[in-house]
Formats: sequence, C-alpha cells, structure tokens
Amino acid sequence: MRVVNNVALVTGAASGIGRATALLFAAEGAREAILDWNCEAGGETARLIGERGGEAVALVGDVSKEEDVAAAVRATVDRFGRLDILVNDAAIEFWGKAADTKVEDWDRVLAVDLRGVFLCCKHAIPRMLEQGSGAIVNIASVNGLVGIPAHAAYNAAKGGIIALTRQMAVDYGPDNIRVNCICPTTTETPMVEAVLTEDLRRYLIQQHPLRRLAQPEDVAYAALYLASDEASCLTGVILPVDGGWTAQ
Repeated sequence: MRVVNNVALVTGAASGIGRATALLFAAEGAREAILDWNCEAGGETARLIGERGGEAVALVGDVSKEEDVAAAVRATVDRFGRLDILVNDAAIEFWGKAADTKVEDWDRVLAVDLRGVFLCCKHAIPRMLEQGSGAIVNIASVNGLVGIPAHAAYNAAKGGIIALTRQMAVDYGPDNIRVNCICPTTTETPMVEAVLTEDLRRYLIQQHPLRRLAQPEDVAYAALYLASDEASCLTGVILPVDGGWTAQ
C-alpha cells in the first residue's frame, strides 16, 4: 500500500475527482478526513470508504471560510493524531469573459478556488511542520496553463494555484514538506457533465491527441503518486493530466 499509515485531508471529496481520490487513497491505506460543503454527498464518500474496509470521517465546511478550514484541520488531527497529506480539490466553475463577469461572481470563484487552497495550506502546514514532513497536492487545471475562452475568473484562479504551488514548494522544501500541482483537462465529473453536450464532448475529444477526456481516476492516480514516498524528490511540479492537450 502506497500511503499506509498516512492521514489525509481531501477537500471537495463529495464527488468527481475529490471522491475518486479519497476512495483510492483509502484503498492504499490512508485514514482520511473529507471536507465538503455537501453534507449528504460527503457522508456518502465516507460511507463508501467504510464499506471497503477503510476509515474516514466526513466534515462539513466551506473552504473559502477560514473558521471552517481551521475547524476541519483541527478535527482531522483530533481524530487521527496527525496530518500527512492534503489534497486541495474543492472548486467551482464559472463561464464568462472578463468584461461580462460580475464582480460578485469573480470574487466567489477566487474565494473557493484560490483562497480555499491558501487557507487549507495555511492551517495544514503548521501541523506538518510539527511532524517534520508532509505532502500537499493542489488540483488546478489546464485552464491555468493555456487560455481557455470565456473562463476569466476560473482561469485566473487556476493560474494562481500553479504560482502558489511553486512558491510554497520553495518556502517549505527545507522543512521536508512537498507541494505539487495537477492540471487536469476536461474531466468527466458531475460538474462537467451538467454542461457537456454531446456536440461539445465530440469537439473536445478531437482536441486531445489521446482522443478521450479524462476520468476522475486518472487524476486520482496522479495525486496518489505525488502524495506517496515514490515522489519523495518531487516538489514544485506542475503535472498536466490532459491527454496531450498542452503538448500541441
């Protein structure tokens, strides 16, 4: 097992990439805390982990609110005694060009997608410093690497995650805390399925050299590798899981 005896906190684990990551980490030996605003769906993820022989606790909170994040980190350590891995997956998406985006929509996307990553790291890192080790995996997007039309706020947030990942890797590498980032392409999650028409799906598939979209498990396996000791010499890495999109 690749993360046995590790304690992980996974945000956005009620569905999609976050759920796939939580299930995979549990199968590989991690004990987990799941943080999501959706109480029912987060509880379902924890239940699935329990049914498969793992151990998980579902926590309810909004990653854009510092008090919720601080409480979640505290609850994780109180329950499991430590915090070894943080996976920042919680995110919302918003379509709109810059001139068409309302300030309140911009602020909400940046609050969840970028501020949320900052807050989770801010409160998890002190625990990792106490232990002398830790691994953080941030989920950004190819939107942070290339210009995707009509996603001004989302692109800005994901680009910010990439820059923050590199900055924290430099700051905390000497403390044996690794910080890496995954940039998935369009991934077939419930959030994406809600807006993905068949015509759009066919178009997007043709844009990928591998001629397919990503599955949540594709991203989860990348996160598992980056969180495991197998990646002990990797920090500040920006890893596209994109079917070749950014290679073109």
